[in-house]
Amino acid sequence: MLYIDLFKIDYYLINVMSNIQDLDSSIIKAFRGKSYKATPQRLAISRFALCCRDHPTAKMIYSQIKKEYPTVSLATVYATLLILKEVGLLQEMNLPQSKARFDPDMQPHVHLVCLQCDSIIDWRHPLVSKVIAEVAADAKFSVAGQVLEITGLCSRCKQKINLEKK
Repeated sequence: MLYIDLFKIDYYLINVMSNIQDLDSSIIKAFRGKSYKATPQRLAISRFALCCRDHPTAKMIYSQIKKEYPTVSLATVYATLLILKEVGLLQEMNLPQSKARFDPDMQPHVHLVCLQCDSIIDWRHPLVSKVIAEVAADAKFSVAGQVLEITGLCSRCKQKINLEKK
């Protein structure tokens, strides 16, 4: 049994390393394709931004990267995020009541944004792609990206408000 557990751990580590190497090579290729240098800091920033599904702000990314690269600046984080946006690996969400947040999921989906706790939930449904395609066709519009947001209260905040009313 110990052998199987060790195999699972080794297999997992090999997969993770392989995925990181694939991600790094994709980032380097994208940067070099636009004549940008792929520095270690930019790679770390890109890796974090592209793997984080919490829709982080630039400052959230900066606080994480600064632990490994203490000399990195917030300006470098912003510049790297702009490059990732430019090469089509990341989209920026400019929410009405908060700072810009970043999303590496470039597939059509809706962001459900809670006005109370600032959480963002990704919602996928086949209709989203269909609506985008129909709108683009009707308007004779070539879609380069999409950010669809619905604001309101998440179930947790709604429940909390309902409990406070009682």
